[in-house]
Amino acid sequence: MYQKILIATDGSPLSKKAVNSAIELAALANAELVALKVIPRYPQSYFEGGLALQASEVSRVEKQWAEEGQAIVDAVKEAALVQGVKTKALTVKSDVISDAVIATAKKHKCDLIVMASHGRKGIKRLLLGSETQQVLTHSHVPVLVLR
Repeated sequence: MYQKILIATDGSPLSKKAVNSAIELAALANAELVALKVIPRYPQSYFEGGLALQASEVSRVEKQWAEEGQAIVDAVKEAALVQGVKTKALTVKSDVISDAVIATAKKHKCDLIVMASHGRKGIKRLLLGSETQQVLTHSHVPVLVLR
């Protein structure tokens, strides 16, 4: 069935449900799990609405985001180990989440990507975007979307 499953997570309650499903699927398929949290870079441009911060403050914020992201994927790894699922806990820095998910799946030779979807429609989807939709339309690896 599947040998390696990538679970993309942001630590949200909806994402945690997808994590639990991915762990169960990996356990059933005797597959390895790759837990991924994409960490954004701090906006540097004044035109992006960010406040002008000193370089040391930007470094502090990015370090905090990296630590929080690592904690999220480490929690996935711990939960998976309880069910006997071998897991890699990864964080990747990128401004485009969907590209990072697809690239990580390719790099680690994953044969399934699992993601949560908020199911936004209409103007909310236009304003907030849909990383899951971008992964669905651009990935060459099958994608399982959970709501």
